Amino acid sequence: MSQIIHDRADQLQQINAGLLQGETVYAVYDCIGVGTGFVGITNMRIILQDKSFVGNKLAIVSIPYKNIRSVSMLSNKSMLGRFASSSSIGIDTGGSVKEADFRGDDKAKHAHDLILWNMLQSR
Repeated sequence: MSQIIHDRADQLQQINAGLLQGETVYAVYDCIGVGTGFVGITNMRIILQDKSFVGNKLAIVSIPYKNIRSVSMLSNKSMLGRFASSSSIGIDTGGSVKEADFRGDDKAKHAHDLILWNMLQSR
C-alpha cells in the first residue's frame, strides 16, 4: 500500500472514517485562513472541512467530481503568464466557489492537479 500524502494524522483519520466502499484517499492537506480546515482528495470526491458556519459549527462537505465545473489556481501575481506564487485553489460547483488556502505553493499545485486529473477521468 502506498503512503497517503497528508499534513496531519488526525485529519487523515477523519477522512478515512467516512470513506465509501471502493473509495481511495490520495491526499489530505491542512488549510490555513478562515473557512476551510482541510481538503481531502479521493478517487470519488473532494472532502472539505468547512469552518465558516455561525456558532462555531463545522461541516464536512463532499463534492463529487461530476459536480465540479472548474478548479483554479488563485494568485496575486503572475510572471510571463505562469503563476509565480499561489497557495490557494478555487473549486467552482456552479452555485458557489469554495476556496482553500494551503501551507505552500507546492501543496496547492498538487491539489489542483490531482483534482483536475480526477475531474477529467470522471467525464
